[in-house]
Amino acid sequence: MKNILYLFVFALIFGCEDSSTPNADLLLFNGNFSTINTAQPKATAIAITSGRISAVGGLEVVEAYQGSAKKSVDLNGQFAMPGFIEGHGHFSNLGKSLIHLNFLAAKNWQEIVNQVAAKAATVEPGVWIEGRGWHQEKWDTKLDHQIHGYPFHDQLSAVSPNNPVILYHASGHALFANEAAMKIAGVSTETPDPIGGEIVRDGKGNAIGVFEERAMKVISGSYQDYLSQIPESKKLALWKEGIALAEQECLSKGITSFQDAGSSFAEIERYQKMAEKGELDLRLWAMVRHSYEEMNNGKLDKFPIIDAGNNFFTVRAIKTEVDGALGSFGAWLLRPYADKPNFTGQNTTTIEEVENIANLAVKHDLQLCVHAIGDRANREVLDIFENLQPSHPKKDKWRWRIEHAQHLDTSDIPRFKTMGVIASMQGIHCTSDAPFVVSRLGVERSRLGAYPWRSLLDAGVVVANGTDAPVEDVSALASIYASVTRKRQDTGLEFFTEQSMTRPEALYSYTLGNAYAAFEEENKGSLEVGKLADIVVLSNDLLTCPAEEIPETEVMMTIVGGVVKYERK
Repeated sequence: MKNILYLFVFALIFGCEDSSTPNADLLLFNGNFSTINTAQPKATAIAITSGRISAVGGLEVVEAYQGSAKKSVDLNGQFAMPGFIEGHGHFSNLGKSLIHLNFLAAKNWQEIVNQVAAKAATVEPGVWIEGRGWHQEKWDTKLDHQIHGYPFHDQLSAVSPNNPVILYHASGHALFANEAAMKIAGVSTETPDPIGGEIVRDGKGNAIGVFEERAMKVISGSYQDYLSQIPESKKLALWKEGIALAEQECLSKGITSFQDAGSSFAEIERYQKMAEKGELDLRLWAMVRHSYEEMNNGKLDKFPIIDAGNNFFTVRAIKTEVDGALGSFGAWLLRPYADKPNFTGQNTTTIEEVENIANLAVKHDLQLCVHAIGDRANREVLDIFENLQPSHPKKDKWRWRIEHAQHLDTSDIPRFKTMGVIASMQGIHCTSDAPFVVSRLGVERSRLGAYPWRSLLDAGVVVANGTDAPVEDVSALASIYASVTRKRQDTGLEFFTEQSMTRPEALYSYTLGNAYAAFEEENKGSLEVGKLADIVVLSNDLLTCPAEEIPETEVMMTIVGGVVKYERK
């Protein structure tokens, strides 16, 4: 009798399927889940049905779904959490960086010259050579022949006399050109500096090869002329190759959603088509990036686009900027640079232009996301937001964002909370920039207002997180490590650790915080019933492992919509 009863219960739990038996496409069990859901912070099992989470819990989930799940995976106690959301990056540029020369790992100028020389030996004369990722402040060898740490073009011109070279700074806010490129662009001692940019010159007025901020257009304009001669079919194929590489790179690092900080109308149209055809493997959320004139012509009438292609593509924001980057002296400051007296940075887009774009955002019910790095740039943006408030009583629902918000005057920090402004920051920028921030800003400004996560969080501000890829490696783990330690992995240099995040805060900033910053917290960012089944499985428990092990953690599995998109072999 006992045997009959046992067989009956076994069949009911594991084998029998009737109308009351729940079905699942995937069952993950024996895991160590951090759900980022305060109502149910931990779990050991999750069931997924039709791309969404259908159950979260423990043994009861296993018992309910084991017999009906199409696929079951034993996680063997591994740590799992919501898939990382990249809160600010440049998706197609990430793809380009994986195709062209990449200098993020270059330790000095000579390594960069050597890479260009090797490339020049493989291409026909006249072909432009493109690269990105150099940063003069991060090299291990200082140059004798330099201005503000920037090298002269001589070596680069010598190894590539027949090929114009355009190498973008890691920040994307400066570029380096060789003599061939400058000749094509017609650069001379008479070429004027554009408003919001500077052509770096020697004492005789000759360009050394570096073009900061708006001055980049002097060279990039000629490069675009060159690209315009390439057949559209070839350019599109190269773009798609880059997108595929960017997807692979992100998925291998546990990223299931990517917030793209500035796409053109043409790219948006391509992304939407890919999403609707089921050709995207991760979720994209994009900001429109054009001038006021280009957007004030009816082209914004089709926006917002929300959850196209079964929740794989959304456009609900506009991106603009007011200044450049600190590394290229482009951050707009209230007081001069400590290492460049009488210079306060660059206002790259007029305040009037940004105000006009802000009004477009209001008109079309879009978020406004403004790049601001220096303390004056942040103040100017907060002023723009504040000036629009009286005529728009629903301001608390805007969730407008300041992208980067790196260097703040302490008096402006409470204003983020008062206006509901999101600080969309990048943890890895803090430790990446650490070697030169104090020399740029001095000790006091650096201590109180540089990457002030603790001050913002204590004030109740939502802090989003990301990498700004390809400015930095698109590694959520590296950025989380930087957020909780403010320590460089290579040298151990610490940067005012009193401004660190806690581990729960850092995980929140990369999941539910980023989801909230994009109006997507009802759909993603935590492991809850009904939400999209976007999950990353990791080799370490990010909440309890030694801090030094966080960046060494391996991504074991990346799941998007209940489908395993990446698995470590």
